[in-house]
Amino acid sequence: MFHLRAFTRRLATTALVLAVLATPFASSAADPYTIDVILPLTGSFSFIGNGILATLRAVEEATNAGGGIAGRPLRLNIADDQSNPELTVQLMSGLIAKHVPVVLGPVATASCRAVIPLLTDGPVAYCFTPGVHPAAGSYVFSTSYSTNDLLVDDLHYFARRGWTRIAVLTATDASGQDVEAGINAALALPENKNLAIVDQEHFNPSDVSVAAQIAHIKASNAQVLIEWVNGAPEATILRGISDAGLDLPILTSAGNATYVQMKQYAAFLPKQLYFGGLPQTQPDQIADKAAKAAVNDFIAALSAKQIKPEYLHITAWDPALIVVSALRKIGPGATTAQIRAYIAGLHGWVGVNGPYDFPRYPQRGLGHGGTVMTRWDESRGVFAGVSKPGGALP
Repeated sequence: MFHLRAFTRRLATTALVLAVLATPFASSAADPYTIDVILPLTGSFSFIGNGILATLRAVEEATNAGGGIAGRPLRLNIADDQSNPELTVQLMSGLIAKHVPVVLGPVATASCRAVIPLLTDGPVAYCFTPGVHPAAGSYVFSTSYSTNDLLVDDLHYFARRGWTRIAVLTATDASGQDVEAGINAALALPENKNLAIVDQEHFNPSDVSVAAQIAHIKASNAQVLIEWVNGAPEATILRGISDAGLDLPILTSAGNATYVQMKQYAAFLPKQLYFGGLPQTQPDQIADKAAKAAVNDFIAALSAKQIKPEYLHITAWDPALIVVSALRKIGPGATTAQIRAYIAGLHGWVGVNGPYDFPRYPQRGLGHGGTVMTRWDESRGVFAGVSKPGGALP
């Protein structure tokens, strides 16, 4: 079974990995094996889409350096959905008509939700968002830890810090609805009985101001604020927090944990900005040797392309390699049904998120207890881990 450690052994050393990543794939008479990809390269989620694209190019190069797909070079065919779910539907409909066996993407929660009803008979689609929860046995898989699992670990961290009074500000879109449901589910757990929402606010992602909502939150005597949105609306929220002088710990989506955003928003970033993150940002905290080796390979591959790894890169790395492992196992003639069955039965495959167990956690392979809380450390310019996995204090 293919996983990153096996990949590293075949290439012998990390140094050799870096060398071959810098070398173009040797010319071959074999036709490329094409995987279609749907990403938001323009529009409000473009910063996420372009970061994921860089990751996928690294996977493409690494795959070809290791022999491609049964000797055929891997080729990623990228389509831009412009951060528009309606266009995502059009693009996916075209791929369905072509009877492609597998698609990487889409990215936005709304876009992935929009195409799920189309995929009752395939192709396999691996969404690069944790904010969807595909039905067990379906053709749709979702990356990373789900938002529900992230929020369970986040609230465990709140409880350990004594932050019991919580304000919530969520968008009215699909992502915001998913997060609100996840917060309510996490609060219903017995261990969170001492936590309570003292103010619940909503906003439209197209709003140019959230001043009224922030004023209500400021008056609520909350100890911590969960505000959850990705893309351009995040700037609106952070400006509103800064303008109001709201000085609380702020938890936002890990999708905003990008160096580009931290630089762009530097003038109005909160003093305490937290993200429900992943252990890959803190490799020294990873006890599992196979997972740590996988993380080091991931970091080395992206560093070879002058990319500083961050959350959005993590969301694409494992899914792409899982699909590659399926194609290498089954062969270039793999059908939609065969690819789905391979992923659904995958157990013990080790990636940057650790060991995957799809039979136990259908359509995702990961459960709660594996994420860490991170905080933006402006003085060092890094996302610093502030918890152990599961939200436990160091």
